Amino acid sequence: MHVDADKKLAELKAQNEVDGPMFKMKNDPRVTRVGHFLRKTSLDELPQLFNVLLGNMSLVGPRPPLPSEVLEYTEYDKQRLWVIPGITGLWQATVRNSVGFHEMVELDLEYIQRASLWFDFIILLKTVKVVFKPNDAY
Repeated sequence: MHVDADKKLAELKAQNEVDGPMFKMKNDPRVTRVGHFLRKTSLDELPQLFNVLLGNMSLVGPRPPLPSEVLEYTEYDKQRLWVIPGITGLWQATVRNSVGFHEMVELDLEYIQRASLWFDFIILLKTVKVVFKPNDAY
């Protein structure tokens, strides 16, 4: 992203392409060409492996939200915060940016209810597939 990306967010809020507290914009002008490639291929997630090694994140789990997003969460939405966040999850490995915030929360809650080593393994396999054949990544 460009250096002043946070400052430009307020101007772009009206162009948010998903409902709810999360901000997504397919052609976000704050993202550089290199950044677009890194996001499309999910290579931008590799530095998060340090957080996994430190124990702050898991490989699989709901994505960690921004503090500004959590301020807008309902009590129902906050259930996704009950588990350790992950680099990938059911949402990212299946529908990614083709659904809105509320559907993302539903998928995160489904993951929390079904969580197991086997389910994590399945999600990791789906994630590898998505890295090689991106699904609505931007």
